[in-house]
Amino acid sequence: MLNLQRMKIFTAVVEAGSFTAAAEVLDQSKAVVSFNVKQLEAELGVSLLRRSTRKISLTEPGKHFYQNSLRLLADAEHILNDVRHDHHGLSGVLRVTSTPEYGAHKVVPALAAFAKKHPKLHINYISSSKHADLIAEYFDIAIRLGELADSNYHAAYIDNFAIFPVSSPNYLATNNINTLSDLAQANWITNSRLKSPLSWQVTTPQKETVLLNVKSPSTITADSASALLAFTLNGTGIALIPEWLVHPALEQGQLIHLLPEYIFPLQNIYAIYPNTRYVPEKVRAFIDFLREW
Repeated sequence: MLNLQRMKIFTAVVEAGSFTAAAEVLDQSKAVVSFNVKQLEAELGVSLLRRSTRKISLTEPGKHFYQNSLRLLADAEHILNDVRHDHHGLSGVLRVTSTPEYGAHKVVPALAAFAKKHPKLHINYISSSKHADLIAEYFDIAIRLGELADSNYHAAYIDNFAIFPVSSPNYLATNNINTLSDLAQANWITNSRLKSPLSWQVTTPQKETVLLNVKSPSTITADSASALLAFTLNGTGIALIPEWLVHPALEQGQLIHLLPEYIFPLQNIYAIYPNTRYVPEKVRAFIDFLREW
């Protein structure tokens, strides 16, 4: 039977980059760390690490064993946390990531309320526009918006939101937008993270679905909704922006919702979590809480 403590020592060596550094992290001697890794290799019958005077590196079997070790150790920790939860409530660490914009508007307030319900649970929130490797970066949940890429993660549907084509009064002072044809001819600011930012299925007032293809290539692209909002406020053109982000600017008259009788596709919100055999109680609890929130 595999020794979980030796697996933990092995992963620490990989992440620290040396036996000496791992020994410092684990507060053990270098000899103890080295002995446990050698014993693990002997039990498995394969070499996990290539050793040199300057550094260590993973062998091919070592790479696979490292990834599986992360999953197994995470499962073991989750099981212990759930046993403790039965008597003491949720505890341990919940690591969550999302985009900065959606995080600030929706995820952080939900996490704050969730933390009040579970005071023994430590919340670790990371805002980032990049798609994190949940296993390698130890994330329990990632909140993703829009279309999901194929992956080995589980996805739990949370909700959806509307997107509005908007522009500033300054831009509209010299550009009339009264029809879909006008919208197709306009200067668009696009999200570089989308596969087809200039082509959209739009529902007409008659409940028909039509394809809107923007005729001119975008002169400005950005990789975040907040950047699209800033460009639009500065009068550079038209952008599709989430309702939850653009609502204040619409209320204050800084931006105009163009052709509101035409509906752009609703965008889905998902909670993504690692595809492990054991889903931690803290993950299930926060997903349920976020749906209600």
